[in-house]
Amino acid sequence: MARYYFDLHNGEGPTRDEHGTELKSREDIPKEVTRILLDVARDELPATDRMTIAVTVRDERGEPLTVASLVFSNEWLLR
Repeated sequence: MARYYFDLHNGEGPTRDEHGTELKSREDIPKEVTRILLDVARDELPATDRMTIAVTVRDERGEPLTVASLVFSNEWLLR
C-alpha cells in the first residue's frame, strides 16, 4: 500500500493534507478524489452560486500526481 496526500482547494483557501491516506494502488485515487469532492460540495455549495473545488493529489515524496476539480455555477433566470 502507498500513502497519498489529498490537498483541498476551496472557497476557504488551500488546505494541505498532512496525514495522507493509504490506498492499495494508484488506480484507487479517482474514487477517493470523487468522494472528497462530493463531500465538500454537499457541505459548501448551498451557501454560494459559484464555486470551484479542487483536489491535488501528492505521492509519498510530495510530488503532485493529479488535480481534479468540480465547478458549480447557479444562474437565476428570473429575478
